This record gives sequence, C-alpha cells and structure tokens, in this order.
Amino acid sequence: MGKNEMKRGISQRSSDAGVSDSVGVPLLDLLRKTYSPKHYGSASSNLVGKFTQSVRRIVQDVKDEGSPSGMSREELLETNERLRAVRIRLEESYDTAKKALVTLMNKYGDSKSQRNVFNRYPMLKLMIKDVIRLETQYWTLVEIPKQEKLETVPAFVLRACSIMEKSQKSGESVKTSAKLAEEAAEKRERMERLEMMTTAQIEQENTQMINDLYRLLKKYTGLRNLIRELKSEYGNSKIYPIFPRYTMLKDMIKDIMHDPDYMEVCHERT
Repeated sequence: MGKNEMKRGISQRSSDAGVSDSVGVPLLDLLRKTYSPKHYGSASSNLVGKFTQSVRRIVQDVKDEGSPSGMSREELLETNERLRAVRIRLEESYDTAKKALVTLMNKYGDSKSQRNVFNRYPMLKLMIKDVIRLETQYWTLVEIPKQEKLETVPAFVLRACSIMEKSQKSGESVKTSAKLAEEAAEKRERMERLEMMTTAQIEQENTQMINDLYRLLKKYTGLRNLIRELKSEYGNSKIYPIFPRYTMLKDMIKDIMHDPDYMEVCHERT
C-alpha cells in the first residue's frame, strides 16, 4: 500500500468517527495538556490548598463562636491576660505578708530563751515593728476591696483586679530592656498557646483562674487584716508602762499564732 492510500485510510477512519483532521489534532493536544503529569500535579495542589483553607475556616468558626458568658474571643483573651498579671502581683504580696508573720512567730519562739523581762521587752517591740512596717510601705502590700453581700465571685475578682491594676507598684515601671524582652517573649508564648484553644476552652481556663484567684484573695485579706490589727494594737499599747505592755505584746503575737487565718497558711511552703 502506498503513502497516499495510507493517508486516505486514516482520513476515512477519522471521518467515520465523526472527527475531522482539523478538529482531531487540537483536541488531542488539549487532552495531552489536561492530563499531563504537570497539569495534574498543579490541580491536585490547588485542591489540597482549598481543603486546608476550608479546614482552617471551620476551626476558626469554632474558636470564634460565642461563649456562655456572652464575651467575645477578644474579651476572653484580654481577661485571661489580666487575671494572670494580677495573680502574679497578688502572689508577691501574699508571700510577703505570710513570710513576715511566720518570721514573727519564729523570733517569738527564739525569744523565750531570754528570761530577763528587760532584755526580752525590746526584742518583742522590734519583731512586731518589722511586721507592721509593711503597712507603711504602700507598694509592698496591695489593697483589696471588701466583697459586697450580693456580689458574685467573678464580679468581685474582676473588681479587685481593676483596683490592683490602678495601684501600680513602686518601681514597677522601671524595667531593663532585657526584662522587657523577656516579658514580651513570655507573652508571645501565652498568646500562641491560647490561639490553639477554642473559645470555650479559654473561658473554662478563665473560670478556673477566677476561682483560684478568689481563694488567694481571701487568704491574703485574712493575713492583711492581722497585720493591720497588730499595727493598731501596738500603737494603742504605747500609753502603758513596761510591765503591763510587756504582757500585751506577748498576747498580740499569741493571738495571731492561734488565729484561723494564720493557722490555715502557716505551714505552706514559702
């Protein structure tokens, strides 16, 4: 069979299939491009990208859904950061107050070895002064408001947070560049951790922090009141001569020693 006859045969078969030579070649080229490995890989990549975006949108929708308290995600994040900062500040004051009272008891116990009243009397005065001095250092012990009768725990804790935030600690604003960089890095880590949590999880953590902070507020308030009462009683005792006042000073210390607010925390590790 000659070349001309072969061409006529191919043309005839294409015509019988309903595809002309002018259409067949472009169509084949299109099919080759469409189903080539390069094109298929690009299409697959696009599908994966779209799927990933869809998953991210779904996760974000879950995170951004409203919380039971009605607070937005941004408000919950802000509250979380506030509670954390206030807790650190309160823990410092709590540890200071507790350490001062525990030290007072230790010094009182040591002073019992001194049998001479005239020698022990100045020792009692000095150890009490070391504690009540905290009342004059406004930046050392923070002020905590009283809880109103009908005030809920979250409302009271957040109100206490607002008051503590306004009373800035002396020297707190003076920070080195290294300290600022350290705090910024810690905050980034906290934000990254919270970003992986849903809105409900963040609110649950906030609720736990509020409850923990409430208990700490109560314990701190108890110790703070003991120090305040000690300061008042010590001042009132100055009008008495040495012998009755000596007994009064001992009673002041022993009253704190047996007070439930002190007994609750005196065995905690400082």
